[in-house]
Amino acid sequence: MKFKAVIFDLDGTLIDSMGIWTQVDHDFLAKRNISVPDDLFDDIQVGNSYVEVAEHFKRKFNLPDSAEDIMNEWTDMVAWHYKNDIPLKAGAKEFLTFLHKNGIKIGVGTSNIHRLTETVLSANYVWHYVDAVVDGQENLRGKPFPDIFLRVAEKLGVRPEECLVIEDVIAGVTAAKNAGMTSFAIEYDYSLKDKDRILEYVDFYARDFHEIKDRLALT
Repeated sequence: MKFKAVIFDLDGTLIDSMGIWTQVDHDFLAKRNISVPDDLFDDIQVGNSYVEVAEHFKRKFNLPDSAEDIMNEWTDMVAWHYKNDIPLKAGAKEFLTFLHKNGIKIGVGTSNIHRLTETVLSANYVWHYVDAVVDGQENLRGKPFPDIFLRVAEKLGVRPEECLVIEDVIAGVTAAKNAGMTSFAIEYDYSLKDKDRILEYVDFYARDFHEIKDRLALT
């Protein structure tokens, strides 16, 4: 295989977790007697860092909470789920095992936080495969800026052109291209509305990790 490293997004790519975060948005705002507006994320990119999204909520709803307090509350709301009932997506474990056995470095570049990333991947018995993580608490611009993926490549000790990024959202595949990396997309229900745009950026679009594994085994 021509790649020395594969870098994964987490939510929506490796794990099926977006429904949890939709519920968190609802519950977090309901506690403050605020309804979830239709334009909740219209003025922010999907793929922004954890810190950026917390700051977005603080500004949009004029919240007295600090961004750190907001992040801590979100983390407490989802931590149990990440430990107990968030599965890997179809074929993900087999694909990670395939990469590990073939000496391909594995990185994670996520807008989520390190605690939840380690929790969910440990619960699914794949954390030991991961060589480097860059998360949404680091002082970096969020996707579609390339910062997260470039930092992962730096930690892995590989050049951008030696990396494959696997993502599920338009901001993520754009970030991968902006980083000068090969970009694959994996289908996810929450991103289907952007499929045509995603197809403009990616080098390959797959329904699941079985298709990605088959593709890479032939290159």
